[in-house]
Amino acid sequence: MSLLNHVVVPVANETDATVTATALTPHMSDIRRITVVHVIEKGGGVVDKAPMEKRQADAREFLSAVESRLGDEVVVERRLEFGTNVAETIVDTALDVSATAIAFRPRGGNRLARLLSGDTAARLVTAPKLPVVSLHAVDETRLSLNDRKRAGGTEVGE
Repeated sequence: MSLLNHVVVPVANETDATVTATALTPHMSDIRRITVVHVIEKGGGVVDKAPMEKRQADAREFLSAVESRLGDEVVVERRLEFGTNVAETIVDTALDVSATAIAFRPRGGNRLARLLSGDTAARLVTAPKLPVVSLHAVDETRLSLNDRKRAGGTEVGE
């Protein structure tokens, strides 16, 4: 059994979903199942950032973006979760679905932004309860034709 047999893949927004799906494409031969999760952060008594219905509709789009790119090759389960601590909610989801690892694509941002927002990536890897795999950026032009199709890219010459 591979470390990547069943991965939980957190996505924050549509761009993150697309970039993460692309980063997963070179590893598809090792992956049998993906649980893609979006966590809607609850403020714990604080007013929500946007109406809940809008946040849920947006999340369904993020989750669908991964499924549409990779769902022809592996089983993709979509999960919409709620929590006050995004990293803990991701780990709890991974444990709940018996994942073999969490695979994510770190997002950029300066140190101040990460400090103010609470760096989820750092919280994921500092005391993991299961393996955490950081996916590297993928240059779509260097992907094989099959991997480009998986990633939703276009064929050469189109």
